[in-house]
Amino acid sequence: MKTNNIFLSVLGLILCTTLQAQEIRSLDESPLDLAVFRPDGQSTIPAARIIYSRPSKKGRTMIGGKVPYGKVWRLGANQSTEINLYRDMTFGGKKLKKGNYTMYAIPSADSWTVIFNSNLYTWGAYDYDASKNVLSIEVPVKSANESREAFGMAFAGNDGKGSLLMAWENVEIIIPLTY
Repeated sequence: MKTNNIFLSVLGLILCTTLQAQEIRSLDESPLDLAVFRPDGQSTIPAARIIYSRPSKKGRTMIGGKVPYGKVWRLGANQSTEINLYRDMTFGGKKLKKGNYTMYAIPSADSWTVIFNSNLYTWGAYDYDASKNVLSIEVPVKSANESREAFGMAFAGNDGKGSLLMAWENVEIIIPLTY
């Protein structure tokens, strides 16, 4: 009886160790992130949120390299970036109705075409369907003050005006918005 208890204890320890090792190995190298736009304050209902994964440079050239110029990019890693609008908004002067969209970009050295698409729950840009584009805007590229290792997005604004910032490496894209 005592031998069975020892055996079961050792077996349990082995299983726990194996499960922990699998969890550590399965951590995503491009972790999921969220940008929430709460222009009326932190305790209010958001106007928008973006769900995306944050790829890192890891010594590579990304914009114009791993993310080539002139090709559709998912604005992050893994599943396509999704934006949820909780009210009608304008991006770059163009109106976008409340709802859920995927976001893509076509980067170039001087500007990015940012695309809002109605085809949801897609992986990367593999399922990108231009016929489902709802809105696209051209946004100039700005040089960043500092180089960023990981791709990131953030909202800013209040009193009906704001911006959506996308930044990576030494590049920034700022999309003006109103709500």
